[in-house]
Amino acid sequence: MSTATDAAPRASRSPVKRRAPLGRWIGIGVTLLVLLVVVLGTKVVPQGQEAELTQGPAAFDKTTFGAENFPGVQSGIAERAVPAPELAEAIEADPAAAAEEHGVEVSGQTIYSTTFTGTVKEGEAGIFEIAVDGMPENVTVRLQTGPAINGTELRDATGQYDFAQFTNQIEFQDAGAALNDEMKKQVLEPIDRRLR
Repeated sequence: MSTATDAAPRASRSPVKRRAPLGRWIGIGVTLLVLLVVVLGTKVVPQGQEAELTQGPAAFDKTTFGAENFPGVQSGIAERAVPAPELAEAIEADPAAAAEEHGVEVSGQTIYSTTFTGTVKEGEAGIFEIAVDGMPENVTVRLQTGPAINGTELRDATGQYDFAQFTNQIEFQDAGAALNDEMKKQVLEPIDRRLR
C-alpha cells in the first residue's frame, strides 16, 4: 500500500487585489471636509476679548448720529447755497439746468440750498413768510423755525446720505430726524420767535 497520492498539480493562484469599498472613500472624504470646515471656521480670540465677539453691530443711535454729522451737513449746505433771487431766476429760466448746477436729486425731487436776507412777516405754527428783495413776485420764501421741524431735506440736501448706508427705512428716517433735532438745538433754539 502506497501512501503517496497522485495529486494533480494545483493551479497557481495569483493574489487578488481587493479594492476598498466605495463607502469607505466617501466616509474619508466627508470626514476631511468636516475637519476642514471646523478648522477654517474657528477663530482664535485672545483672552479678554470674548465680549467683543458676542456683541453684534452697534445699534443706531439718533442722538450720536445727529451730534456727529450735523456740523458736516451744515457746512455742506453753506458751501452749496446760492442767493435766493439768483436761484429763483435760474429755476425760472431753465429748471433742468438749475437742478443740474445747484440741486441735489433725492427720491425724484430736487433739493436746493439757498441764502437770503429779508423781513420776517406774520407766521403760523412756526412757519414764517420772509420778504426777500429781488425775488420774483410769484415766489414765496418761507422759513420753518419749529418747534416741530418736519421733513428730510436737511438729511438729503448735501447728497451724502442714502438708504444703502442704513440698516433699514426706520434708521434712514431716524437719521433725518436726528439732524433736524440737532439743527433745532444748535441753530433755532437761540432765536427769539416772537414778532415785535
